[in-house]
Amino acid sequence: MLGLIAVALPAHSAAGQESVAALASVVQDTSLAPARAGDFPSPDRFDEDTVAFVARVNAWLIRYRVMAIRALPGDEITIEVAGGEANQYRLRFAEGTARAAEAPANWTWTAPDRAGTFAVRIERSDGSSAIHLNVLVMVPRSEVKNGYLNGYPIGSYRAQAFRGLPRYLPPRGFAEVWAADEDILASPHFTIGQFLCKEPGEPRYVVLSTFLLLKLEAALRAANQAGFATQSFNIMSGFRTPAYNRAIGNRTSYSRHLWGDAADIYIDTDGDGIIDDLNGDGRSDIEDARVLARVVDGMARQAPPGVIPGGLSVYRANPAHGPFVHVDTRGYRARW
Repeated sequence: MLGLIAVALPAHSAAGQESVAALASVVQDTSLAPARAGDFPSPDRFDEDTVAFVARVNAWLIRYRVMAIRALPGDEITIEVAGGEANQYRLRFAEGTARAAEAPANWTWTAPDRAGTFAVRIERSDGSSAIHLNVLVMVPRSEVKNGYLNGYPIGSYRAQAFRGLPRYLPPRGFAEVWAADEDILASPHFTIGQFLCKEPGEPRYVVLSTFLLLKLEAALRAANQAGFATQSFNIMSGFRTPAYNRAIGNRTSYSRHLWGDAADIYIDTDGDGIIDDLNGDGRSDIEDARVLARVVDGMARQAPPGVIPGGLSVYRANPAHGPFVHVDTRGYRARW
């Protein structure tokens, strides 16, 4: 078949059956492309877009049909289907290299040696369901020179991590996003473009946390269960470069927006640019943001699989924007 390449794997220690099964479980498909908005049918009602199995991808537990993860060139990504049996699942990928482990439904995929967005798919062998990974292979941070990356202003991060926490170490790299690729899906209900820093440029660069995406998807599900029918959250602010964060007057050097694991969100189904009247009092104000915050907090307290603790706060309207809710995945619970 055009675009399909058999992947040669070393034989396993048993009779040839195990090596044949491993070979069948890894397929290079050069026609495979990152999943984009519009690639999947849009139902009239909110759909979680989960699949019938759970994959552990490095530290992330993923059960959604599509999810963005990040890596540096040459990074190894470990992938395991929980409870997967031999010949039941396979790994399909476009670029990079992959190998199957001796355990069934376990693989290691190695990112290409160049930056870009690459498609990896974990799929049932019968074709009934699949998890599409959009892998953001980043430009290493070492390529930032004098605060700029290929002409785009990044600024600088504090060398000392806040409270010594590893999550506050400078990001390892930045994903390159061209305007034509802003519709690449970050998760079922969010695109990469929704999280970009508002600093203009072509291309732009982003840091985006998979943990944040998992939390936003869980929060979106909770909002719909609470009766607020919406296909996505409006993201007023996602990733901010340190340079942009300073330019808009923020003095903190430790905002989670700088690490791409924070989002300022609201629900806006009527498209008027401000939060919907969620409490039904005829006004759109901070009380509606508090309603949304209670929904998110309730979800977080239930600790769904794969959702980690983080910050949550409500912000009032000002002349530049309406009320919104800040959500992040800093790794510990914070409220202010």
